[in-house]
Amino acid sequence: MTTATPELLTVPEVMARLKLGRSTVYDLIRSRRLASITVGRSRRIPVDAVRDFIVHGLEEAA
Repeated sequence: MTTATPELLTVPEVMARLKLGRSTVYDLIRSRRLASITVGRSRRIPVDAVRDFIVHGLEEAA
């Protein structure tokens, strides 16, 4: 049995992908619009959470 491990991104990587500032990314995490986990003292965001955020944003805009 194999399970795929989701790829985790750092906040700077999410900032670059979404072309957003650090404060905005942390605001999205705080408001639970962008899912994340804490690993030690670091915040990590699954790639799927970034995709879901984009899709949800496109659906709201339509």
